[in-house]
Amino acid sequence: MPEYPSSARAPGCEWIRVALLAANIVWTTACLGGAEPSSKAVTAVLTALLVVAHFGDPRCATKAHIAGWLFVPFVAYAAANAAWVTPVGWLGWTDWLNWTQAALVFWIVLNGVEAPACRRFLAAVLVAVGVASALLGAYQHFARPDWLMLGHTQASQYIGRSSGPFGIPNSLGTLMALLIPPVGALALAKAGLPSLRVACALALVALAAGFVLAVSRGAWLSLAAAFVLRQLLAPGKRLGRRIGAAAAAAASVALLGVLIYALFPLMRERVDRLVTDVGEHSRPILWRGAFGIFLEHPVLGGGAGSFDTLFERFRPAGFLDQPLFAHCDYLNTLCDYGAVGFLLFFGAAAVVAWRCARATGLAGAAFVGLLAFALHLLVDFHLKIPALAMIGAAVSAMVTQQAWPKPTGSPGHPRPLARAAVFVFAAAFAVLTFAWTLPRSRAEALRHSARQVIDGMARSGADTSSQGDALAAAGAAFSRAVALDPANAQAWSDKAYAESLMGLARPADTVALGAAVVSDADRAVSLCPVRAEFWIRRGTGLDMERLWVDGGDCYIRALQIAPMRADGWYYQAYHLSLKPTELESALAALNVCLRLDPGLLLAQSLRQRLAIRLQQSS
Repeated sequence: MPEYPSSARAPGCEWIRVALLAANIVWTTACLGGAEPSSKAVTAVLTALLVVAHFGDPRCATKAHIAGWLFVPFVAYAAANAAWVTPVGWLGWTDWLNWTQAALVFWIVLNGVEAPACRRFLAAVLVAVGVASALLGAYQHFARPDWLMLGHTQASQYIGRSSGPFGIPNSLGTLMALLIPPVGALALAKAGLPSLRVACALALVALAAGFVLAVSRGAWLSLAAAFVLRQLLAPGKRLGRRIGAAAAAAASVALLGVLIYALFPLMRERVDRLVTDVGEHSRPILWRGAFGIFLEHPVLGGGAGSFDTLFERFRPAGFLDQPLFAHCDYLNTLCDYGAVGFLLFFGAAAVVAWRCARATGLAGAAFVGLLAFALHLLVDFHLKIPALAMIGAAVSAMVTQQAWPKPTGSPGHPRPLARAAVFVFAAAFAVLTFAWTLPRSRAEALRHSARQVIDGMARSGADTSSQGDALAAAGAAFSRAVALDPANAQAWSDKAYAESLMGLARPADTVALGAAVVSDADRAVSLCPVRAEFWIRRGTGLDMERLWVDGGDCYIRALQIAPMRADGWYYQAYHLSLKPTELESALAALNVCLRLDPGLLLAQSLRQRLAIRLQQSS
């Protein structure tokens, strides 16, 4: 890393990339942490511009820090996994893009944000993001508990807990845990500008408030454990003093926890529930499923982004959640990418952590925050949230700069071949973004928005037969989505779903619409034959075409893939009910459905109708 005098002016290229990175982090955080499909296109463009700004700078062709190279094998492996291993390619490439963005942020901050003024500015932006997130969390808690960014409404299970700009309170909790140690170190420092210490003290109060209001047990325990572990790893102290300091830290943390428990009712409720449930209830189910997937695919994993799909084989009876992720980034990476991917990524992370563990001063305090972040990954999926992944990567890079500096010496002049190589990489990444990533992002945004319309009809109990215009608009959106990204199997399936519902609005066209449903569902199945929903859509289309026997094969295949899904048994029962001779079999399937989900209203209604039909026929 070049040595910059404290008074040296940073190069203009460096300020440009810092500004682009700051804009990317702020934007992505504000869009529910980057989880909203409609925001991913802007994030991808900002990342491409950041890459061009960095690798287009001739200075970047000099020797890069070795820590950045450690993550390149995983990014390459993840791309190969998304291309040739995963059964859910459209999800696999989204997952790869998230990993790649985080790795690029780490590389660029490590090698391209070197001037002290630029580092200070980036650090100030991260703290400002944290403070703003905490203030939004306070607004949620005291003014509008159901409020979320972008006009969304908070899920009922999170009411009372603050999530700030994120949709999940645990995301706010881990961001606060990441930032509190370094901000606290500056606020409590004996030296330094008084104005800086006052500003950091105010920021610390806001971050602490956000930390408490998130009511995230995992974040609380992770930060507490990080402070204790840090004392055990403290450099320059004898073992006895480190053990004593760790014991003192543990006692202080316990005392603070008791105080908050006594004064904050919501925390008391969350802790009491943890004790009542004897730990977690749903997470161990997901962890067992993730480990089961790994045991079936130990080397290469089930495939990038495949956990939610492959979990169906391990879903226990009565478990109704649609988890998406394993709620443990370590297990999620292990089951998605196998032992190879796990070792490539977390092995590289362990090397960097080992070299940074002896950091002191502000870097040492920031390392405590990173340690809390890493511990919280045991019970959540923060690496799947693009904003958190990028923020974690930026903080990691700044700590690495201080704790593991480049060898001193003249940086030298970039060689022509190296300079040409980085220019080619920047140009190729920009082309990839605009020609490949953006169409996929736009397609997924269209699909997601249209699917929300259809799902909203189901939740509201609207009469689908009177929703022809809305269904036609949704179908048009799905058609645009598959035109932009023909590899998005979920978009093909959703298009088939909209067409099948249109059969209720246009019963005279049922057979013709059924043919369209089958055609689109066939595309989905050919792209991803291991997703039960796609077989259900195909079966629905065949039923609409009056091909009852062929449709039955599809429902059987869906139940083989997801035997504990209540909705799969509902569709099987509906299919059987189309034949008067199979009413008893349909009722038997409904009984299984309602044992799995007693609250499924569609199944309750169908059972009542079938019972009446059986009575009338007897």
